[in-house]
Amino acid sequence: LVEICLMHPLDVVKTRFQIQRYATDPNSYKSLGDSFRMIFQTEGLFGFYKGILPPILAETPKRAVKFFTFEQYKKLLGYVSLSPALTFAIAGLGSGLTEAIVVNPFEVVKVGLQANRNTFTEQPSTLGYARQIIKKEGLGLQGLNKGFTATLGRHGVFNMVYFGFYYNVKNIIPVNKDPTLEFLRKFGIGLLSGTIASVINIPFDVAKSRIQGPQPVPGEIKYRTCFKTMATVYQEEGILALYKGLLPKIMRLGPGGAVMLLVYEYTYSWLQENW
Repeated sequence: LVEICLMHPLDVVKTRFQIQRYATDPNSYKSLGDSFRMIFQTEGLFGFYKGILPPILAETPKRAVKFFTFEQYKKLLGYVSLSPALTFAIAGLGSGLTEAIVVNPFEVVKVGLQANRNTFTEQPSTLGYARQIIKKEGLGLQGLNKGFTATLGRHGVFNMVYFGFYYNVKNIIPVNKDPTLEFLRKFGIGLLSGTIASVINIPFDVAKSRIQGPQPVPGEIKYRTCFKTMATVYQEEGILALYKGLLPKIMRLGPGGAVMLLVYEYTYSWLQENW
């Protein structure tokens, strides 16, 4: 909960960068600092916390699914003759795909609220916006579950790299007997894991934001499927457009990914020792 409250402004900024199309638009953000300044001036402090309720509601089941399914897939893969490196990566992929099923409806609501540039008091409530989506578009892949394939790609690729890199590199670098240095070793590997995973999966993230966010022409669906959206963004805006929002994403998921793995590892070790 604390991590969400501290890092949510970066998530809002990331989404805003990903849904803006052209730098020539007078309302587009020119830099990270410019985005913070413009949001604060036009929407106030609460503008940075738009769409915060869906991730708060989804956080506990999301993390539980991520780590529980990772362990289960890892055990299942133990029956197959795979190298440890491949086992960690495939188990991570499986956990990400499973996690995506849980979080996607929450992501649809979150992105829609984050994209709204009205003041906090002028935009619909989280529940009201969710009802609005269901009433107009239903629960399916054009409604509360739109962008599902992009979410599968985002979480599947992220977890595959995140877990695969972390556990493989951690097994290569020697354990340090000093508890502080050992903590720093794990934190450093976790930081790299979150950063590299963010760089690799961000095209899926951009596609997801375009599909789940407002369409360029109201009433017309331009961004519908994951890979077609990526192709459209690339053709119209160039390759770098698929990496929009990368800096705030890394600022959040680099250290956040490290902390998440450390909390999981130390909690898991404590439970094994005491239960």
